[in-house]
Amino acid sequence: MLRLGCKRILTLVFRRQTDVVRWSSSSVSSPHPNSPLDLDPAFQALLRDVEISLRNKVKGDISGTHAPRELEVFPHDPDAPADYLTSAELDAQDEGIGHRERRKSPAALFGSQRIGAVVIPHELQTTIGRMVTESDKPTLHQDAKRLFFDDSGSLPEWDSTYDVRYKSSKEAGTHALRDATAFATVALPSHYSAIYAVLDHVKQRLGPEWQVRRVIDWGAATGSGLWASGHAFQKDVLDRHPSDMTDIQISRSSLDSYVGIDKREGLVRIGKRLIRDVPLGQVDVSWQKSFHEDNVVDRADGARVLAISSFLLSSLPTSIERKALVKEMWNSGAEVMILIDHDFECVAEARERFLKLGRKELEDPWASPFALLGSHVVAPCPHDGACPLYQPGHSKLVCSFSQRLQRPEFVRKTKHSGTGHENMDYSYVVIRRGPRPAPATTKVGRVGDVGRREMLKEAEVSSPMTQLSLDRGQSESTEVVEHGDELAAAVTVAQDVGDGEGSLMTSELNAALRHEAYSWPRLVFPPLKRSGHIILDSCTAEGQIMRMTIPKSQGKQPFYDARKSDWGDLFPHEPKNKPQVRYQPLHPGHTPSQGQDIGKRKRRDRGGKASYAELSAELRQRRREERRARRLADEYAAQVAG
Repeated sequence: MLRLGCKRILTLVFRRQTDVVRWSSSSVSSPHPNSPLDLDPAFQALLRDVEISLRNKVKGDISGTHAPRELEVFPHDPDAPADYLTSAELDAQDEGIGHRERRKSPAALFGSQRIGAVVIPHELQTTIGRMVTESDKPTLHQDAKRLFFDDSGSLPEWDSTYDVRYKSSKEAGTHALRDATAFATVALPSHYSAIYAVLDHVKQRLGPEWQVRRVIDWGAATGSGLWASGHAFQKDVLDRHPSDMTDIQISRSSLDSYVGIDKREGLVRIGKRLIRDVPLGQVDVSWQKSFHEDNVVDRADGARVLAISSFLLSSLPTSIERKALVKEMWNSGAEVMILIDHDFECVAEARERFLKLGRKELEDPWASPFALLGSHVVAPCPHDGACPLYQPGHSKLVCSFSQRLQRPEFVRKTKHSGTGHENMDYSYVVIRRGPRPAPATTKVGRVGDVGRREMLKEAEVSSPMTQLSLDRGQSESTEVVEHGDELAAAVTVAQDVGDGEGSLMTSELNAALRHEAYSWPRLVFPPLKRSGHIILDSCTAEGQIMRMTIPKSQGKQPFYDARKSDWGDLFPHEPKNKPQVRYQPLHPGHTPSQGQDIGKRKRRDRGGKASYAELSAELRQRRREERRARRLADEYAAQVAG
């Protein structure tokens, strides 16, 4: 053992000495530890051409003078400019091939919202950013947090509701301007997004014949209605997509005059300051504290006048003041009247008053010297009856909608938030003078690219199979020609049906869809999207909340349109099965047998095993709720009887 261990040690020592001798000999013969590689001449030329050769690399050169060479088109290729496309052309080509708007049916596309997220135009961002730069940032954040940050609930959040009343004129003079600056920084962008979305939808519903030249705005505040209406009614609207809002300017607006009515002097001062350095073009802007008789326009000229009130109704303390506001808007002479607010009950109450004023004119038409009598709802309701969700005092479910806004930089800095977007919830109603249009008898625009491909596949499947013969194929060739003619005819029919129902032009198709849209159901809750069917809770022309189920078996086009539908859209397809009427409790403690889950969106539990303990606890909780409901119902009945 000892001899074997000594032998191994001597072997290792001998190898170490051999390696040292070999390394010393190589270092003497060459100045480098490794001899240079013998590279192929072509590869060396390639390394020198792109300047990444290790031999020619300059150490420590950080000046950036050796910039990488750009790719160039070969000068000797005469067809090269025609073969290369710019990035914009490639994007347009991709959108034209796979854009979802072409996959939707024209009717579903007409009923859907054309704006995804509202982007504040550059000129409005610039003027508000200039004002924020001139103000004190910490004070602005404190004022914004005091006015619009709600930390009373379990989840603190920003709320754009503005309802401030000062105790004295001295306090108003001290805080009014600061509060107005915070309002323009936080609330104005949110209000702008909601007003712009509503105006864009009304423009689509009423068509190009609705040309607004004058806007009367109750509750103008810092000018959110001025900016939204000036940007919504543009002269070059045909050359611009609705979602392209960056370069919109008030100077290109088609409006002639704007009248802002507001008693809050601080907000009005900031509103005037925001438009001070902005070119207004032909728009004549004026501000008033109240509505005057000389502001009333003749009913004959009311088609070009818009009466709008945004986020003012709920700030009025009494029902008498809210009723007076509705009366002023009705007496203004405007043909179209729009109300937007945070509070659904205030909007529903004003809706009933507008319709009541219209019915009063129709009851005694001889007493009214006007040619256009009555009133009807353009949006969001597909009917003029009582609102099925409105229950004065205890409306648990509301008819509200949501609009997303891309937060500008000054909003993120004022709120001290890194979130790039926010959602604005609102309720609205659009009233127009005159009787409601009669229900449409036609159904057009129900087929898009999805339905057209389905029709082509059905035509190919239904066509008989034929075989060609090489010997004497006169009869076979004749049969093939007949089969080709049948398939070509089916393809032509599918293309005609998909391209606007064949005989209808684009303008005629849009006019027909505008007429039909008065009776389409409106999605008042987010749709429930399942793998095999889509559930839609909508307000229908019958004046009820109905649940429609669109299964896959109804067809690819209706199912695709339902799957791509969104909260607030109009849905044109009728369901395959009879829709279910949904109800909500009429008073506290009353639980109806149908529709008690209306508007609820429960998350499905896809995992986990069944637990008898959880099931027993759920049954006990259900019994307690039933006993409580019966007790409340008995108390309510006793109060009514007493």
